[in-house]
Parts: sequence; structure tokens; C-alpha cells
Amino acid sequence: MSSGTSGAAAGSPAAASHGSTGAVGWGILGAARIAETALAPAIAIARGAHLVALGTANPDKARAIAAQHPGMRLHDSYQAVLDDPAVEAVYIPLPNHLHMDWTLRALDAGKHVLCEKPIALDAAEIDRLIAARDTSGRLAAEAFMVVHHPQWQHVRRLLAEGAIGRLAHVEGAFTYNNPDPANYRNQAGTGGGGLRDVGVYPCVTTRFATGAEPDLGSLRADIRHQGPVDTFARVWAEFPGFTMSFYCGMRQTRHQEMTFHGSDGLIRLNAPFNARRYGDTRVETRRADGTVEVARWNAVDQYACMVEAFGATIRDGGAFACPLEFSRGNQAMIDAILGAKP
Repeated sequence: MSSGTSGAAAGSPAAASHGSTGAVGWGILGAARIAETALAPAIAIARGAHLVALGTANPDKARAIAAQHPGMRLHDSYQAVLDDPAVEAVYIPLPNHLHMDWTLRALDAGKHVLCEKPIALDAAEIDRLIAARDTSGRLAAEAFMVVHHPQWQHVRRLLAEGAIGRLAHVEGAFTYNNPDPANYRNQAGTGGGGLRDVGVYPCVTTRFATGAEPDLGSLRADIRHQGPVDTFARVWAEFPGFTMSFYCGMRQTRHQEMTFHGSDGLIRLNAPFNARRYGDTRVETRRADGTVEVARWNAVDQYACMVEAFGATIRDGGAFACPLEFSRGNQAMIDAILGAKP
């Protein structure tokens, strides 16, 4: 493995990408499964993106990624990726408790940062990230891919247009079965727990689609634990003008859905979070007269949409759909849920 000196020759896409034009040169810290199955493939197909390097102390874990990206340099540490001059932006898929530290290190190294959720373990930590982002002049954001998917932009437009009348209630669910005690999601010391892993998604999509924020003081939650982490939760929230409830868990079969119930209609998403991977990615809009409109996006890779949006913000300076300020609001909601009474 390289320690950062070998790789693309000058003038190659990787070498040229660190300037203000051309493809963004990406580096990945770690060979996590999501990097292999989602982000590395997304960078490969995204416009304006090029995978330059990956850092890991275990090259065997990176073999599948390296095979799909023959020009990618394999570094023996995360710091070597940050030291690589051809890397302009980094993606961080490390265990939750490492997100904050490596985001700060990457910003300090002059890199743009796209970090897996949760980017921090409490809302106050995100204030530090906002300050570091502003000082560095780089883009730092949480990798909520859902807000970049056209199905959620479609739902946002429908609600803004009053397609279902007055929104009265939002209902959500996100579960999967992960009983592995060695997995960081099942360990308190690594920032595990179902709310931080999947409970964030009903929260972030409701906030994104409606543009509204919950009354944190009125949140109620029934949280169940197995060992040191929450493995199931039911949550009730009050938003201005409408209510919300959802459940999430890590010990149930895979299931996800979101429903927006209005005075004159209903919007239902079949695969709201793992679009295409979970199943048919469709949005059904049921009108008051009983007619149903169905829109589908089964060909869309939401991770590639996110990578492209991130690169466009770097290059053009436009707004990013999930800035740290938006992430702070979501973390504040999770913090409140974790401290809420039943």
C-alpha cells in the first residue's frame, strides 16, 4: 500500500481535480460496507466526481472497492488520505463515535467533508463543526442521501402546492434486523442505537418535506433497550399545524414507509429511505375524489445524486440541500427523543 507518494500522474483526472474546475477528487476513510456498496459506486457514476484514494489499515477489506476502481490509490491510514494532494473531498463512513473527530481533521487538512450520519452525537457538537467549516472555507455536510432523491423533492413540492389540502398527520416506520453484538450499532461506546441509525430518517424527511420544525418540549417516546442500546422506539411529535408519529427498530424484519395525511388527500412513499434497494420506489398521491397518481424513480441512485450535488456546491457555490444547520435541527430532535418521557 501507498503512504501517499505514488498514484496518478500529473495531468490525469485525479491530479487535476484539486483545482477549481474539473472532476472533484474523492477520498474515502475506511472500507466500510456502505463505502463498498453505495458510495464508491456512486462516485464512479456521478458526474463531476472521481475516486482518487481510500485509506484503511486492512487492505483485504478494500479489495472489492479497489477491483472496481483500478486507478484508485490504497493508503495505509486515514491521515494519508488527508495528506494526499489529489484528494479534494473525503467521505467518512467510520463508526459513529469517530465522525466528529475525523470531520474536524479533514477540515483542518483543507478537505471538503461528506460524513455519514450521525455526523455528531449531540447537537452542541454540530456547533463546533459549523464553526470549523466557516473557518476552513470548505463544505462539510452530513450524508443524508434522501433529501437529494427526486421522490422527496416531489413530495416537498406536492405539500407546498397544497396537493393534499391541509397536512394533518405524518406516519413513518423504519426497521431492520441486526442482532450482531460485535456491530458498532449495538455498542453504546461507538454511538450505537436504533434511533441514531434509522430513527433519524423519519425525522429528517418530515422536516425536509414540510419545512417545519417540531416542538421539542412536547416530544414523547417509548424507547426499548437490549443491552446498552435502544433497539426499538415509538415516537410522537407535534409540529406547527400537524402531528407526527413513527417507530424504528433494529430487531424486526426490514420495513419502511412514510405517509403524509392531509384534509384532501394522502401521499405514501413505498421505499422512502433505501430507494430502489428496498423495493419499488414510488410515490402515490391519493386525491379527495379517489384518483391516484403514481410516480416512480426506480432508475435513480440517490447516492450519486448526493455526490453530484456536493460537487456542484463545491464548484458553483450553490446551496446544498442538507447543510450543517439543517443537520443540527435533526440532531436536536434526536437528542430530545432520547431524553423524552413516554
